[in-house]
Amino acid sequence: MIVFDASTVVSAALKADSVPERALLRAEEVDVFALSAAVDAELAEVLSRPKFARAIPLTRCAGFLRTLRDRAIWFDPVVRVADCRDPKDDKYLELALAAGAEIIVSSDDDLLVLHPWRSARILNPAGYLALV
Repeated sequence: MIVFDASTVVSAALKADSVPERALLRAEEVDVFALSAAVDAELAEVLSRPKFARAIPLTRCAGFLRTLRDRAIWFDPVVRVADCRDPKDDKYLELALAAGAEIIVSSDDDLLVLHPWRSARILNPAGYLALV
């Protein structure tokens, strides 16, 4: 079980064949995505921001969201976490905890600094690719 944060998904969508995109595609092959309503909402909101809307074709954004949504197991985290120095990122920790995720893939230093967190490894996309 794996969690991807918005920073990594946006980076993957911004540049084809980038390390974040390769990490996302590799996870699709070898792992199972975990998703929650809160994480899904943030992914959709970030990808729809005007600065990204100009840089990422709508069909590409929709494709990333569809892949994540269709292939994910959905969770409704009930345990609240306040371990991240950026409280907006606690939703990824809550999802990982609810899903029993082994890995969180993130490009966000506020999450990466927590590695390892409880039973989950928090890796950047390159670190994830080196692992699998």
